[in-house]
Amino acid sequence: QVQLVESGGGLVQAGDSLRLSCAASGRTFSIYTMAWFRQAPGKEREFVAAINWDASSTYYLDSVQGRFTISRDNAKNTVSLQMNSLKPEDTAVYYCAANVGDWWSMIVAGTADQWGQGTQVTVSS
Repeated sequence: QVQLVESGGGLVQAGDSLRLSCAASGRTFSIYTMAWFRQAPGKEREFVAAINWDASSTYYLDSVQGRFTISRDNAKNTVSLQMNSLKPEDTAVYYCAANVGDWWSMIVAGTADQWGQGTQVTVSS
């Protein structure tokens, strides 16, 4: 079991970049599929991006493909989300999530074994 703590959120203008980080505690971080989700006001939480245990594969929400990049460093127990060309519709609370196993349950059902507390990202127009 890992505990997840996000950081890096903030207020930016449209077109700007922001990098979110998620620090995980625990020695078994490398076995987890990691993902980022987001929840905008009045909307359901949605999947954003996922990365498998050894960073050999990634998967993205269509609307962020080409703008966002998920990465991980198993030596440092961290996963990051580089967000470029931000749009006002990217405004949301962003959550880091961890899952033992593959990412399909995260993408299809929106479930995960562990969640962070979230970090706010606000993009002004």
